Amino acid sequence: MQWLYGSGEGGAASIQAYHAFRDHVLAAARNRPRDGVVLAAGSTLAAPSFVPCGNKPLAVVLDADETVIQNLGLEYAFARRGVDYDRDLHQRWQSESGQVAAMPGAVAALRAVRAAGVKVIFNTNRDAEHAAATAAALNRAGLGPAAHLDTLFLRGDPPGDREKDGRRARIAERYCVVAMAGDQLGDFSDLFNARGLGVRERRLAATAQPFASLWGNGWFMLSNPVYGPGLRGGFDDVFPAETRWADPQGDEH
Repeated sequence: MQWLYGSGEGGAASIQAYHAFRDHVLAAARNRPRDGVVLAAGSTLAAPSFVPCGNKPLAVVLDADETVIQNLGLEYAFARRGVDYDRDLHQRWQSESGQVAAMPGAVAALRAVRAAGVKVIFNTNRDAEHAAATAAALNRAGLGPAAHLDTLFLRGDPPGDREKDGRRARIAERYCVVAMAGDQLGDFSDLFNARGLGVRERRLAATAQPFASLWGNGWFMLSNPVYGPGLRGGFDDVFPAETRWADPQGDEH
């Protein structure tokens, strides 16, 4: 939290990401791509394919929390209670969600994207029952317009849909999505969150080809060291055996 919400380094990293996001989208608006950046049905991590653009209007798709807005109010409440997560507290927060701030660089980047004629769409795992509060939070932060089922899609759109791939596919049916931004791999494909995919395998899938060339080139990752599926792994996952140093003075315990 100190790094993401309080540090100049965290703010600079966010602005850097949004500068790259803006520049990529403006270039795509000048030179229309053949395919978008949403994975097509039937894709796998080993063999991805992308939804063709055809004559569809251009759009970008972004996550909300810790991507375009920072949930300072919620994370403050968690920190004060000394908990990583509290579902009841989270639900109460979603019904209000007023104490937020725009991610550094997001407002200016989205303004430039819209000025180029590209539609901005938010796809978040906040619950659809709190659509009005979520839209209001985005709009108050200067990131809108956010309108449910037009420029804002949430968990439960349509009813029963809890993951993001279904919403992405729905958006890609109507738009040529030229860029996506998020703070977790699931903001780009639910394939990265498949059951049984280990920590090291997940990292390799994200950082090797065919996906390595997408980062900064259609897919844009915002840093979030506070929460999410990226915060997993023990010693064997995080420190490969070939990288470990044995102190000749003896290991500290």
